[in-house]
Amino acid sequence: MSSDLDRDRLSALWERQFPKGPPIAHELRTAYSDRWVRFHSLPDSKRYPESEDEYAVVLHRYNTVLDELFEGTDVYVITMAWSWEPDGPERPPRRHEVHPEGIRWTTLAYEDDPDPAFHTYTHLHADRRLWRPGMVDGILREVADDVLSGVIITDSGLSRIHHPYDGGADVIATSPEDRNQLRDSHRDWLPRNPAGL
Repeated sequence: MSSDLDRDRLSALWERQFPKGPPIAHELRTAYSDRWVRFHSLPDSKRYPESEDEYAVVLHRYNTVLDELFEGTDVYVITMAWSWEPDGPERPPRRHEVHPEGIRWTTLAYEDDPDPAFHTYTHLHADRRLWRPGMVDGILREVADDVLSGVIITDSGLSRIHHPYDGGADVIATSPEDRNQLRDSHRDWLPRNPAGL
């Protein structure tokens, strides 16, 4: 379905559903804190998996929450890369390897520094597909290893967001009530930190 990606529709939908800022995954928990919950991917809040058994736990937790959010629906899978030039070589190169169906949706320029040597460009790549557990495991493993960052998985209406990161996942639910229900379903996966981090 990637070839059917309507970039303008996706951009307009993002602006309508998430008007507080661009699709920068790590900023969403602050902007939408009333609908946000964080889950850790390993017991005792361990950050990085060190064995195949631990990768299995990480992928199970990611896929369990993803399935609860998106079962039976189309999702956008959004991955991020960056470059020093608008169309320069993207980093990390693994992004294309694990998300080859992603089409460049948009580029966000960071050109505030007066020195052009410090200008960077964030490239968001997206595709749309029917959700099924395990279909993004390659991406999720790269996230767990801190190779990829800024990944967003969202339904086709952009009403719910799952942002996996190295160590867990942030979820922006449709409402505080939906957030609470999801949170209560997985209390053992919640951070012990009082701030929920």
